[in-house]
Amino acid sequence: MTKDNIQQKKIIYPVSGLLREYLGHYKREMALPVGYDNLLQTVDSYPLMNEMNEDTLWQTMVYDQHYGREIFEGLKQIYVLLRSGGDKKILPNLYVDRVDYCTFGNTKPFRVRIVNQYNDNHDYFYVKKADASRIYGLELEQLLSPNEINFHVDRETLVEEHIIGVPGDDFINNFLSREDLNEVRLAKEFIKFNERCFVRLLGDMRAYNYVVEMTPDFEQNQYRVRAIDFDQQCYEGRRSFYLPQFFKNNLPVVDLCSNLINVETSHQYQREERTLIKRRFNVSPTRIKSLRECMCEETISSDEKLSQLRSGLARMHKDERFEQCRNMGEVTFLNIAVALDLEEEAPSRLLS
Repeated sequence: MTKDNIQQKKIIYPVSGLLREYLGHYKREMALPVGYDNLLQTVDSYPLMNEMNEDTLWQTMVYDQHYGREIFEGLKQIYVLLRSGGDKKILPNLYVDRVDYCTFGNTKPFRVRIVNQYNDNHDYFYVKKADASRIYGLELEQLLSPNEINFHVDRETLVEEHIIGVPGDDFINNFLSREDLNEVRLAKEFIKFNERCFVRLLGDMRAYNYVVEMTPDFEQNQYRVRAIDFDQQCYEGRRSFYLPQFFKNNLPVVDLCSNLINVETSHQYQREERTLIKRRFNVSPTRIKSLRECMCEETISSDEKLSQLRSGLARMHKDERFEQCRNMGEVTFLNIAVALDLEEEAPSRLLS
């Protein structure tokens, strides 16, 4: 299955009034100088090739000279908003090197390459169509994972910071066989990543939808696996879709886990990760409650997928309350409640 075939299945859901109130309250929504539609006003484009002269499936956009200056100035302002809270003192140091458009993907993203002209250091950020299910995925990542993530919404536009790391497929192809790889630490992290995805129902973690961060330790490298695609937050109906271990291109890492980690130790790592997620709940109970109230009033998937997922989870957890869930938000928070033994986090109407 190609990336295009996968992405064509995903519907973009509009941001509701209730979600906008939540985003405004937590400073996620604000006026941006450039919107998604502005970046569509191009005069030409050309394929972006990699160092092997292979088509990356991204198109580099060409803008009218006068219009482009205005757009690029606004993009620089968005970048400093994401990276330094809007400190405009650094604006003169920056220039927009390139704006690329993705020819696949649910939100048809633009990737903006920003360069510091004094040291040639570069960074990226993304401009996308605002999709409610993706925004919920981003918020759950912020609240339940060990990772900070910056994004802002303005009407139908979503801007996100770039997440640094080696793409999972590149890591599997180029790093998995290296002699300095700490296999046990990598296997442990992948098991914990697998658990994080399932607890909060983040789907489609194929190898190209996550990155691997490598941090040198005083003896060997440490690893962290981070999701970079949040479009499939509680969207699909198959339970296995929320477990990275079941995707074919993750098989080399799954085999590594199976060969190095026994079942008892794997369960220990799963319990450790659930304990950490549970602690994060206790840090932001008010915000989590507000997000749950928004999400449990939303339609962010089809009735068919909802029926399939709640039946699958009901069988797995042996809990018939899943069959009573009205939408994917209720399914998600009931799954979190059951997985973490947090009954108070289940949708209130399912507790009676």
